[in-house]
This record gives sequence, structure tokens and C-alpha cells, in this order.
Amino acid sequence: MIDLQQHTILLAVAGSRAYGIHTDGSDVDLKGVAVPPKEYILGCGPVFEQADKPSDMEPFRKLLNEVESSAASQTKLEGTVYALNKFCRLAMDGNPNILDLLFCRSEDVRLATDLGETLRENREIFISAKCKFTFSGYAFQQLQRIRLHRRWLLDPPESKPERSSFALFEGIAANQVKAALAAVRKVIDEWELDLSRLDKSERVPIMQGVANFLAEFSIAGDAKWMAAARSIGYSDNFLEILDRERRWKAAREDWKKYQLWKKQRNVTRAELEARYGYDTKHGAHLFRLLKMAEEILVTGKVNVWREDREEILAVRRGEWSYDALLEWAEAKEAKLDDIYRAGEFAIPKSPDRAAINQLCVDLTERALAAHT
Repeated sequence: MIDLQQHTILLAVAGSRAYGIHTDGSDVDLKGVAVPPKEYILGCGPVFEQADKPSDMEPFRKLLNEVESSAASQTKLEGTVYALNKFCRLAMDGNPNILDLLFCRSEDVRLATDLGETLRENREIFISAKCKFTFSGYAFQQLQRIRLHRRWLLDPPESKPERSSFALFEGIAANQVKAALAAVRKVIDEWELDLSRLDKSERVPIMQGVANFLAEFSIAGDAKWMAAARSIGYSDNFLEILDRERRWKAAREDWKKYQLWKKQRNVTRAELEARYGYDTKHGAHLFRLLKMAEEILVTGKVNVWREDREEILAVRRGEWSYDALLEWAEAKEAKLDDIYRAGEFAIPKSPDRAAINQLCVDLTERALAAHT
């Protein structure tokens, strides 16, 4: 493992403390960038991409201010330090957590060498309309968790799904069913668009467009599966058995995830869900991410420190009902789509990849020269 302190060029307080929405019980999160020694870059031996263990963050504890140091002692100190090239790739893709480090307030920076300062001075070249998809994508992930956990709260699986509950009995060999299910999956995969050669920012709107089209014509996952199975030529009786097998497997996976969720459930988050009917912390992140997506598109600014902190905290405190939050999120997503389709944004559609690549090369060369 590299000497992280020696090779880190930029480090800042991240997460809720960078947003200004932390509470007394909030953890202390750090995020940083390092340029590893030349043997990690030029050699064929060890590779360094990131350091993210709590023990990796311990050398930086002395850089915290008094309040952060006290909070870290009472809660925990965690974070991630990325290799410069990986950091640049993630920032170029509009990763919300990565961009925080470039655009956080200067008073939240805990370490910045000349190279780190140069990286922050060039932060604008990383911003593009891709942020619309990455920020709303992260928000959607929060919404998925909210919906799944709410379903488990309101209608939890009562028992482990048994095959007999799906009228599945012995008679057809398991390997025959497995092969048939695999064949259906192969057909569905062949129907999917091959977007692998497109940039991620180009893939996302196409995938969303296809999803909206399918939803409009009520072509849901179940209907697609049945259509694929029929295209193979299976009999109706066998199709019924396969469908019951598929639904049993899905129920079994849901049961496993539910049991794991109950076992690993954070006590504080469980209290929030029990009190308000959904995880309001996820809700607060959903609210913040969608607000930031709009700000970036319209103004070109990445406002990490939140002037709307009271609104975000209101969601966090459960002052927004589940239905109100979903209604707001759907309206905000529709507005973002309108802004993007109209091309009315204040930033380039794609990042300046050549400039970012050159910046990464220049910073790496300077770092290696300094350690020669």
C-alpha cells in the first residue's frame, strides 16, 4: 500500500458536512485524490485505484478541525482517496460524489498541494449536461430504495416462498426448466439495443426513451418475458409452468433481500421508516440531487454547500409525506427532461475530454517529477 499522506494532492470534508445538512450525530466523511508512485502507474505489478478503508483515513484525522475531530471520535471517520486518473474519469462522467470534491467550499478543503489547487482551478472543464443523467440517476436509486423498503414495511413477506405455493411440483426435470429459462433470457437479451459503443451520456437518454415507450404501450417486463417464451415455440402448458417457476425464483430472491435488509438495517434509518413510512434520509438525498441537477443545467454551477438546507432538512425531518415527495420528484424529473430536450442549458453537452486528459497527464508528470 502506498504512503497515502505523502501522495495525496487534495482532500476535503465530504457528505452531509460539505452540504451543510449534517446533524450532531453525522459521521465525518473525507474524499481525496492521490498520485501513486511511478511503479504503480508505469509498472506491471501492484495497481492503486482507491483507498477506502476506515484505517486508510486515520492519517488524516489530524487535519480535521475541532468540531470534526470530536464528531469523528463519537461516530466514525470514513472516506475514499482516489487515484488521479480514476478520479478524472469519474468526474468526467459527472459522478455527483466526485464533483463534490472539486466544487466544495475552500473552507472544507483539508489538504491541497499545488497540484490539488491546479485540479480545482480547472474544475469547470469537467462539467457537462451529462450531469442531468448522473444526478437524476443517483436520485432514482434513492427512490428505488425508498419504494422497496416502503413495500417491505407495509407488506412484508410473511414466510419463505415454497414451490408448492406456486403450484410447482415434481415432474419436470430441474435442468430442463433451467435450460428453458436460460433460452428465454437469451431471446430477451437479443432484443435489447446494443448501446455499448455509445458514450454513457448518450446511452442513458436512449434507454430512458425506450423505457418510456414500453411503458406507454404497457409492454411491461412480464409481457416481454411471455412474448420471448412464445417466440421459442413452447406449449401453453409448459409456458405456464415456466412462468410459475420464474415468479417463485423472484419471490425467493425478494425474501432473501428482505431478510438481509432486516439483519443489516441501520437502527436510526429503521426508526425513520417506522415513524414516517419511508426513509427520509434517502428522501433528503433525492431532493438535493434533483435540485442540483436543475441548478447545473440552468446555471452551470455546482452548489455543494446548500443554501436550501432548511428545505432539505425538512424532508429529512419527515415534514414531507411520501406521496408529496414522489409528486415533487416526478414533476422535477419532467422539468429536467424539458430543459434537456430544448437544449437550454448553460454548459457543454459533453465534457472536454481532450483537456481533461491533458490535465491528468500534466498533473501526473509533475507529481512523479516531484518524487524523483
